[in-house]
Amino acid sequence: MTTLVYTGVRKTFGPTVALQGLDLAVKPGELISLLGPSGCGKTTALRIAAGFEKADSGRVEVGGKDISHMAPHKRNMGMVFQSYSLFPNLSVASNVEYGLKTRKLPKPECAKRVKEMLEIVQLSHLADRYPHQLSGGQQQRVALARALAIQPEVLLLDEPLSALDAKVRLSLRDEIRRIQTTLGITTLLVTHDQEEALGISDRIGVMSHGNLEQLGTPIEVYRHPSTAFVARFVGSMNELVGQSADGAINVRGVAVPTAAASAHPAGSAVKLLVRPEDLSLGPVDGGGLPGTITQTTFQGSTTLVGVRLDGLDSLVTVDVGHALTAEHVVGARIAVVVNGDRAVCEAVAA
Repeated sequence: MTTLVYTGVRKTFGPTVALQGLDLAVKPGELISLLGPSGCGKTTALRIAAGFEKADSGRVEVGGKDISHMAPHKRNMGMVFQSYSLFPNLSVASNVEYGLKTRKLPKPECAKRVKEMLEIVQLSHLADRYPHQLSGGQQQRVALARALAIQPEVLLLDEPLSALDAKVRLSLRDEIRRIQTTLGITTLLVTHDQEEALGISDRIGVMSHGNLEQLGTPIEVYRHPSTAFVARFVGSMNELVGQSADGAINVRGVAVPTAAASAHPAGSAVKLLVRPEDLSLGPVDGGGLPGTITQTTFQGSTTLVGVRLDGLDSLVTVDVGHALTAEHVVGARIAVVVNGDRAVCEAVAA
């Protein structure tokens, strides 16, 4: 199996800096997702690996070999695009076979490889159909089979699920992960969908303005975001304005103990970023931040409670799981108790 390594990769488009010196190593057989908003540099990073863009500086290596100046067709990479990019005049089998024919593989070997790939993506029964006769999910499976047929060293996935509806997207996401794990192929996926990245990845690289803000497992990125940007982008966050104190953030006279306070001078204005599941509800006279319940939202596996805090503009969301009681009704007075163990602090500009 093969590694994919970026070292100091920088890319600009006129005055716009797309990548500011990307360092990233995808381990053999690993699936890393580059996650971030539009314009963060994630797709540029993918296209540089594929050879469709040339870096201004830095290098890309596959299996220890510098491929930075190698033509795209010589890089032995499989790529799946958002738009499928199937040949409309070719059958499913012929689409999958296309890359093999350009490599002049013998016909018997081509036929065997096509058969294997269609079995892997579970489309053997549709081998003779044409793209217009397939659903979006089936077309994307064909695109995946075509990319894998050439036995690439690295698989590149450029927003492969974004054009599909939610149910198909979830099913195909799991299918891609199954196939990737089965084949053990080193994979780099680009997405703006945090749920997709959290559900499919070995590690996630969160990008912003050409920088890799954090690289870690889905659990690490979600539970221990390294920056306020990552905290906001991955999952939901409540934001509470307060002042830094000794080992705590003071929010309207209530001290919230948190290690994150140590990075800010005492008395400085900060925002405390806390996930909904790190808030809980208690009696209004039992401590915590007093407020009024404004809404409850049942979501099946959990229930979210919206609370308007006294004296603050903040409307916070509390994930109570299945702990909703008859007292938790709209208009009820309540106190929000903050667990600051996993909170993130951000300085407030003067």
